[in-house]
Formats: sequence, C-alpha cells, structure tokens
Amino acid sequence: MKFSVVIPAHNEEGVIASTLGNVLEKLNAGSFDFEIVVVADHCTDGTVRILADFAGRDGRVRWVENKGKPGFGMAVRAGLDEYSGDAVAIYMADASDSPDDLCKYFRKIGEGAECVFGSRFIKGSHVSDYPKHKYFLNRFVNYLIRFIFRHGLNDTTNAFKCYRREVIDGCRPFLSPHFNLTVELPLKSFIRGYKFEVIPISWENRKAGISKLKLKEMGSRYFFIILYCLLEKCMVAKDYHK
Repeated sequence: MKFSVVIPAHNEEGVIASTLGNVLEKLNAGSFDFEIVVVADHCTDGTVRILADFAGRDGRVRWVENKGKPGFGMAVRAGLDEYSGDAVAIYMADASDSPDDLCKYFRKIGEGAECVFGSRFIKGSHVSDYPKHKYFLNRFVNYLIRFIFRHGLNDTTNAFKCYRREVIDGCRPFLSPHFNLTVELPLKSFIRGYKFEVIPISWENRKAGISKLKLKEMGSRYFFIILYCLLEKCMVAKDYHK
C-alpha cells in the first residue's frame, strides 16, 4: 500500500522543518511507501520557502497551496483533493503528534483497518503540557459527542486520524472550513458504516509558534457540525451504509 500524510500548515516556519524531518526519519525506518503533502494555508512567513527546500531534496515531499478561504478545514480539504495514496493520515504541523504513532496507524491500515483513531485519554496514552482550560473543555465536548452518537470513541475532536481512501471518498462532500472538520470526518465515517480501531497515542504541546485553534470562535461551528451529523444519523444514515 501507498500511504499519504496530509499536513496543513499556517505560518509554521518555527517547527515545520523539524516536523518533516522527524516524519521522514520514522517512515523511512518503517520501510513504508509514502508521500507527504503539506498544504500552505495562506502563509505570510518563511513556511513556503522551507517547504520548497524539502520538496527539492526529497520527491516524496510536495507542497500545495490552499487556494480557497483560509482555515484549517479548508487546508485539510485541499490536501485530501491532492493525495495519491491508498490511505491518508492527517498530521499536525506543530509537532504535537508523534511520528511513531503515525507508523502504528499505517501498520493497522495495512492489517485491514478502515480507519484508525488515536486517543490521548485511554490507557497507554501520554499527554504532555495540555493547557488546563482546553483539557476540561475537550473532555466535556468529547463526552457530549460520545453520549449523543454512542460510538465508543472518547477523543473525537483530535485531528490526528487515519483513513483508507474509500472512507474519505465515501464521506464526501465535506462542509467544515475550520477545526470542526476534525469532528465531521470521524462522525461521518462512523455514521456511514465504516469501522474504526482505537489506539493510545502521545501528544505534546507545541514548543514554537502560536496555536491556530480559537476556542471562542469554534463553539458554534462545532455545534453546527455535530447537529448536522446527528440529523444524518437519525434520518438518512441507512442510505449511506455499505
């Protein structure tokens, strides 16, 4: 199988080089057939220069521009229109995700999993320097989603997940332009009948740059996509099942 990694990046010149270097090192060691697609999301710093340098040195790294409106979801969607692999993982540019976990995702997909979802809050996971206010809000939102959808996943909002190509294609069209895409993708895959496996993962708070997630701006967007997916589940889910 060929595996793809989609990395949305907005003004990440302080970390993108180390992120790409670590991912390349681990995937090379794992002997995977892979590509890395970095989406430059309306960058105004030196991110694009760094991406061009990496792409020039390694043909498995390429970068594209988010030509739509700026936003995490729009950048990821641009990457999902560009990747060429049999499966794709969404990976954060800020080095908060572990490349070791990325390798675990790909191995699970190679063993036959349709989706692999990491959880930062189960036995075996490791979280470093998670902001307290975000932690309590995260736990509340994820508990609410788990209660509504009864899917057994306690970290739906985490962006770092992996999907086979047929899952991505089967979950289109995508609606979310921002971080609410992190909820839309897993909920749609669950509602539309795809099976997922959950593994413990590690998470570490960024060491450079600024977080792009603005909690005050995201509340209504998360609520919208949760309501949309709930309506699909209750009214037309059977139309999508395989």
